[in-house]
Amino acid sequence: MRIWLKRAGFVFALLFLVLTLVNASWLAPDPKGAPKLIAHRGLAQLYDHAGVGRDTCTADRIEAPFHRYLENTIAGVLRAQKLGAAMVEVDVAPTADGEMVVFHDWTLDCRTDGAGNVRDATLAQLKTLDIGYGYTADGGQTFPFRDAEFVGAMPTIEELADALPRRGRLMINFKSGDADEADLVSAKLAVIGRDPAQAGDGFYGHPDPVARIRELHPDVWAWSPAEARECSQDYVTFGWSSYLPQSCRGATMIVPLNYQWAFWGWPNRLIARMEEHGGKVLVIGPHGDDTARGLTLPEQLGEIPDSFNGYVWVEDGFNIIPALIQRFDDRTQEEIDAGFAALAARRAAQ
Repeated sequence: MRIWLKRAGFVFALLFLVLTLVNASWLAPDPKGAPKLIAHRGLAQLYDHAGVGRDTCTADRIEAPFHRYLENTIAGVLRAQKLGAAMVEVDVAPTADGEMVVFHDWTLDCRTDGAGNVRDATLAQLKTLDIGYGYTADGGQTFPFRDAEFVGAMPTIEELADALPRRGRLMINFKSGDADEADLVSAKLAVIGRDPAQAGDGFYGHPDPVARIRELHPDVWAWSPAEARECSQDYVTFGWSSYLPQSCRGATMIVPLNYQWAFWGWPNRLIARMEEHGGKVLVIGPHGDDTARGLTLPEQLGEIPDSFNGYVWVEDGFNIIPALIQRFDDRTQEEIDAGFAALAARRAAQ
């Protein structure tokens, strides 16, 4: 019995050593490049995520505003890009007259002074709305974004893309399952002569429009959250063997900040495996309570290994982007002070 126990112990120790070496990050080549930040909705007003569902209005639960930017606007996207975001995520929706606007919600009731479904309105109708109308941080006592500045500020996808500087890149979110929306986005970008692959744009969302955009633009980064979750789960299950699952090849892997330890060979070995097979790695904020979102605090950047060269999803681009990329920080001292105060309040609320 003792002999068999010794043999089993030896085999276990040998297997442990082999798996350790196979997945040793320090034995993998150093990844080239630096982290690339994706600013979720550009510069936006952050809000309390507790109890938020698909149709929850989030404009009436925002934090006390510390900047004047709203999500999915040209101004918010340009400022995020100017600060150093590698990509800016935006949401798109078709209109009743065949245009494509940049707007998050399915309905107009939450954020604007309009009502009804976005997809039932014409572009001319949408251009009359105040898109800052519904934002409040104090239960409706004040509405700090009800302003002429935001009347008519819902852009079309071509208006937004055309306003970008040459290095500006978009991550376009398809919110519906209608594959025809991929054709519409592609056609609208073609109007301004923008080739998504050459521009470095990406697409994600429902599998159906994502599949269609791949047909139209085979070389673009296109992914669905379901595919990314499958890749991540398969890798956590099988990555110990050094085998990269088929679900990860040429695909996107999502790594939650608080589960980095579960990913075999993190970070260098994992990155080498994904890069060898044309995949991309995206770090998001802590995963819990069935929610997943981007980083909300600058110090969370310090939890990501220095050698990581993939993508990082961020919610508060106004504070987090300059924390990583100082050379593009054009914020005034007043803006910096306001941002620090907002971060202090956010930390105290957690």
